[in-house]
Amino acid sequence: MKLLIKGARLLDPANGVDRIADLLVNGETVEAVATNLIADENTEVIEAFGKLLIPGLVDIHVHLREPGREHKETILTGGRAAAAGGFTAVCAMPNTAPPMDSSEVLALFAEKAQASPVRSFPIAAITKGQLGMELTDAEELVASGAVAFSDDGEPVKNAAILLRALQLSEKHGRPLILHCEDKDLAGKGAMHEGTRSRELGIAGIPGASEDAMVGRDLAIAASTSAHVHIAHVSTAISLGLIRQAKTAGVKVTCEVTPHHLTLTHDAVNPTATETKMNPPLRTQEDMDALRAGLLDGTVDCIATDHAPHHADEKNDGYSKAPFGIVGLETALPVLMTDLVETGLIPLPRLIQLMTASPAAILGIPCGGLFPGALADLTLVDTSLKKVVDVERFYSKSTCTPYAARELSGWPVLTVVSGKAVMKEGVVHA
Repeated sequence: MKLLIKGARLLDPANGVDRIADLLVNGETVEAVATNLIADENTEVIEAFGKLLIPGLVDIHVHLREPGREHKETILTGGRAAAAGGFTAVCAMPNTAPPMDSSEVLALFAEKAQASPVRSFPIAAITKGQLGMELTDAEELVASGAVAFSDDGEPVKNAAILLRALQLSEKHGRPLILHCEDKDLAGKGAMHEGTRSRELGIAGIPGASEDAMVGRDLAIAASTSAHVHIAHVSTAISLGLIRQAKTAGVKVTCEVTPHHLTLTHDAVNPTATETKMNPPLRTQEDMDALRAGLLDGTVDCIATDHAPHHADEKNDGYSKAPFGIVGLETALPVLMTDLVETGLIPLPRLIQLMTASPAAILGIPCGGLFPGALADLTLVDTSLKKVVDVERFYSKSTCTPYAARELSGWPVLTVVSGKAVMKEGVVHA
């Protein structure tokens, strides 16, 4: 069956597309883009007048938990959550059990990923066991499908090891994704250190714990030509350091999350762990700086840092509960509501930050709205308002600070390789 999407606004900023037209999918690619396309008997027609058609969303920072932590999430449930949220491709962090530090674990990931409704790519560990002591076999892991290397929640504490990892990443053409945190400065903090943490009596994580490591990692990266990607930037100072490094010619990209763009530490409630994540929610000044970075090009993409946990774990009190919230199923409407509808950023810029830009950082497939392009597509009803209902989540986790909030701009169709895997919020894979 072919698929004909009629009358949508086609928006593909990376390829200069912004028009009202019909789009015909044949097999895994876009066959035609024109007005008044005619469907034959082998074509499914979707009326999309007044809706927005974009390349499929791409998320380069998710936690799928499999293998080893399937009580939190699996590659399949995470893939279904991604499809429900309009994502057609996701990249999984290596903090599994065992970590993704060997070809055997990556082979298992690839086998499980075949059942996912979306494209799923592994990010391999920089060091064995994510322990920061011995480098993994980069050549073997690249051959096994690794699109990048990261120790994720663990910074590479040894500077000499980080330098060698950067040199190897340059050799193999895969970026290092760095979690920048000085663990000694962070201590046992559970939220941002500031006026709100003192008011609540919760141990704080200072912004300096991120800033110091960002500065160190960029200084080391400057001695190489390797591509370094800074994960989940949360402070104004860190973003400023990245901006300076880019100006100086360092090959650095960075991401921010929807929650750091829309919430501050003032949202923290000690009786609800839906606001506990690492890095923590920061100040209004930090959030404003991140938003400005979206516009001036310092921020290269938006990533969810989808980090599911079992309810029993997250309900263990604010100090003991693990860091992390889910984000795949709410990312687009959160950002449409809080950034686009409020006029803070233009719609084309948001789409660029969630599609072609993240795909380019890791060199993974991205859809397009022109003949011959890969048919990975997302149809969005920009006028659709829905209340976030965690009971309808496809993720195993329901921990989100946006629960019960009314949001606008929901995906209503997700197409992967020409196949509709989600329609009207229902995943069919």
